[in-house]
Amino acid sequence: MSLTRACTIACWIMSLVVPVSLWAADSGPAMLYAKGTAWINGSTVPRTSAVFPGDLVQTRYDSMANINAAGSNVVVLADSLVKFEGPAVSLEHGSVTVATSRGMTTRAGEVTVVPTSSGWTEFEVKQDANGTIQVVAQKGDVNVSDGSGTSTVPQGQQTTVDETQAKKKKRRKGGGAIPAASTSILDSPIVIYGGAAAVGGLVTWVLLQGTNPVSATQP
Repeated sequence: MSLTRACTIACWIMSLVVPVSLWAADSGPAMLYAKGTAWINGSTVPRTSAVFPGDLVQTRYDSMANINAAGSNVVVLADSLVKFEGPAVSLEHGSVTVATSRGMTTRAGEVTVVPTSSGWTEFEVKQDANGTIQVVAQKGDVNVSDGSGTSTVPQGQQTTVDETQAKKKKRRKGGGAIPAASTSILDSPIVIYGGAAAVGGLVTWVLLQGTNPVSATQP
């Protein structure tokens, strides 16, 4: 068996064993530009800094920060706390404005805001201290989902969601059933690394077969 054929077989096996989510993981950083005092994971940002998925960005009452990612721009307004998640942001409190051509999702408590199209979309999400979440569609339409379902907010319109009521509706909708695990078994670290080890062993065996072919005179 030739080396090229052995590598081809190994690639096919790897594509079957390793979950697609592992190949598609996007952990690219974004750039943050601070205007005034801002923090990333509790550390002060001098002026600019890289931001990675999982980082917490916080602004003071008199400052703001701009997160510039590929195809998206997020403005963290004054006195806000945001978790950057790569293709999404999670608003812990305060306000953000999002401009995106990649369908960046914004979450605030039980509310999820998603552009309805892949076109350029701009919207603002504000979370009050009393649990009220306001969504304003500034350019393009957005879908707003909460515990009661999903509604579309057209360009130039806004909607307000009471997060307390959304949580109650979600609990009633879910009933007393125990939720199933959301993580697929194929995404388990044991399966991933076990599968990778199995592939490595198989590739080694295939290459050895290619180096020492079996023949009638030399088994």
